[in-house]
Amino acid sequence: MEKSLKSSATSYGIYLALILTSLTIIGYAVYLDLFTKWWFGISQMILVIIFGIVSSVKARKLSGGFISFKNAFTAFFITIAIGIVIPALIGLVIFNFVDPDAAALLQEKIIQTQLSMMENFGAPQSAIDEAMKQAEAQGSFFSISNSLKSIAYQLVGFSIVGLIVAAVVKRNDPDLA
Repeated sequence: MEKSLKSSATSYGIYLALILTSLTIIGYAVYLDLFTKWWFGISQMILVIIFGIVSSVKARKLSGGFISFKNAFTAFFITIAIGIVIPALIGLVIFNFVDPDAAALLQEKIIQTQLSMMENFGAPQSAIDEAMKQAEAQGSFFSISNSLKSIAYQLVGFSIVGLIVAAVVKRNDPDLA
């Protein structure tokens, strides 16, 4: 992959990281309940995917309209990796070192939100009790190990999307065939 493709993907990753970090800081400082809203998480996922797609398409344009599957995926992955890791580290610092009390409060709010959703969907009490037991056994949602697991799961999940995006974005140069 040419240097310009990597620098373009890195730039998009930094822009994504800045947006997601800003949302994390605003959520923490202004409205902690924002982290319990389903639409907040979905909108962040959509934002990550959009940035990955734009990065892959931009990489194709930088390559003269042709790009291999590998380079399209690499552009996608670099963008989302930077965009996910930086805000996750910022969140880790905020909720583990700056204000651990906010993490405990937020964890309780998340558990209550999950409990309400399960009750609203008519989940049996045994399933609700099991879910609550698992949440308590898991420890802090914001621990270093849970944060690293979350980053890994997100990278794997978004990589699957990235494989699909790369398959759609790739375009082989007919002159080279």
